[in-house]
Amino acid sequence: MLQLMYKDLPEVGIFFMKDPKQIRNVAIIAHVDHGKTTLLDGLLKQSNTFRSNQAEMDQSLIMDSGDQEHERGITITAKQTSVYHGDYKINIIDTPGHADFSGEVERTLNMADGVLLIVDAQEGPMPQTKFVLSKALELGLKPVVVINKIDKPSRRIDEVIDEVSDLFLELAISDDQLHYPVYYAIGREGKAWTTLPDNPGEHTDLTPIFDAIINDIPAPTVEIDKPFQMLVTSLAYDTFQGKYAIGRITRGTIKKGQGIVLMKREGDIVASKVDKVFGYRGLTREEIDEAGAGDIVAITGIGDAHIGETLADKESPEALPVIDVEAPTLSMYLGPNTSPLKGKEAKYNTSRQIGDRLKQELETNVSLRVREEGIGFVVSGRGELHLSVLIETLRREDYEFEVGRPQAVTIEEDGVTKEPVEELLVEVGGEFLGAVSQELGARRATTLKQEQTGSGATRVTFIIPTRAMIGLRNILMTATKGTIIMNSLPYGYQPLGTKLQQLRNGALIATEAGATTAFALDNAAARGTLYVGPGTTVYQGMIVGLYNRSGDLDVNVCRGKQLTNMRTSSSDGTIQLTPFTDLSLEQSIDFLEDDELLEVTPKSVRLRKRFLDPNQRKRNK
Repeated sequence: MLQLMYKDLPEVGIFFMKDPKQIRNVAIIAHVDHGKTTLLDGLLKQSNTFRSNQAEMDQSLIMDSGDQEHERGITITAKQTSVYHGDYKINIIDTPGHADFSGEVERTLNMADGVLLIVDAQEGPMPQTKFVLSKALELGLKPVVVINKIDKPSRRIDEVIDEVSDLFLELAISDDQLHYPVYYAIGREGKAWTTLPDNPGEHTDLTPIFDAIINDIPAPTVEIDKPFQMLVTSLAYDTFQGKYAIGRITRGTIKKGQGIVLMKREGDIVASKVDKVFGYRGLTREEIDEAGAGDIVAITGIGDAHIGETLADKESPEALPVIDVEAPTLSMYLGPNTSPLKGKEAKYNTSRQIGDRLKQELETNVSLRVREEGIGFVVSGRGELHLSVLIETLRREDYEFEVGRPQAVTIEEDGVTKEPVEELLVEVGGEFLGAVSQELGARRATTLKQEQTGSGATRVTFIIPTRAMIGLRNILMTATKGTIIMNSLPYGYQPLGTKLQQLRNGALIATEAGATTAFALDNAAARGTLYVGPGTTVYQGMIVGLYNRSGDLDVNVCRGKQLTNMRTSSSDGTIQLTPFTDLSLEQSIDFLEDDELLEVTPKSVRLRKRFLDPNQRKRNK
């Protein structure tokens, strides 16, 4: 009877699971692009989570809901969903695979009792695989390994299984973690097997993965008859309900209207009252009257809640351990726009408005750090991508500001200044290995190991300072004609080295304000690579291109052609301009030197010198 009720669940709503043994909390972890979100989409579609008309919609990555997630093709924020299989409720947490968003992984693994470790059948374990698995094993979570994409022509399944085994031997905390089940899947087609199939094209579904979650992942170890307790692991907002405090109930039950307390990080205890309780079903939150220990819920009415704080019973308040997230490695200045074009392209541009938005971001972005500096702020994150996603988010919300060059976040240890270093894994064809090694050598990278892959490429692991990673991806992409595969992971700290030599040529700098002309740009193009086209509004001190020599060059890109009676065959021809290079946000950030800023508005991204006046630049050089 119960099974029939769950089969019809999308039409009747969410049930209160009184028995924690019927709940499974599992996180899906993997390296970027190994198929986590695709596999989760298959689980959602095959669990009868959607109504018939919803199931027919052609949406390839259901869980990647943000605009930037669709555009970049990656998962940025961790998300939770629930499906029902037979008599069981399965809470699934989709985590990012990119190292820059590993803070999302660290905070959400606290809600899980086990993990599905997805490994690409061709690439095998990669740097982020190692990181997320180490965090899962430290928390004592039960691992289930899924070898995904077994239909790849270059698959090497036996070697990948051996590599996974070596990884577990390196990371396991206890002997029982070395015993884990292995399954095989083609996530894109919604197929899975308990043993390696002879014919991957045969008709099947993801039932083996559902069974693995139920049989191999343990039920939550909780006390349902004890006073209520829950760690706030995530936050969400909407204009109707306000703030949602999301987490897994550690013990007891919670009801709508119940009086509880919020236990702050500083030790303060704030009396609160639950407004509503929401459970998850598929992609939606639905209001429920009651929820019990072991389940993942969202609670409204606790407006002061922050990630890492505890909601507890008011009669016997006890705090849970605070979530610890690894420290940021990169920082950059972010402040109000000070260019001559300020206030013309955005709604929010004051220091107060930017500061309020950054405070709001701190509530959900656990890896982010913000401190005031002058009229602006220093924002610290886990990498270039982490910071660029924040910048892109702000500009899409109609903010205008300027940012400085990213800097490595150093620490003091035993009187020694240390800088973060990263483990960089590069996979490239043999013909480009020399160019890659030369560039990394100039950036003081040291080789850890080198090996040949099954596809004939060379895979090299380097240890490189984090500050040397700035701008590296674009340079290596150009040097290898876009064929390089590179991934990095924090590797710890080492004593601060000497300053890196300047790796970039000088800039072409506009000498006067106005609109660029084709005549002037034609003359400037002979001196370097242009970043602006004709008719572009520029101002004095704005960077309009890359000089083909070291040192900066002032150019007038607004000068018009003299109108005289003299005519020559050479001067009256049509100007043929070389197409200018339109830099992306990430490329613009990589371009920056210490004396330069990036002006960011919803409509434009402009490079500029910190001091616009050429005389002031000379005095401050």
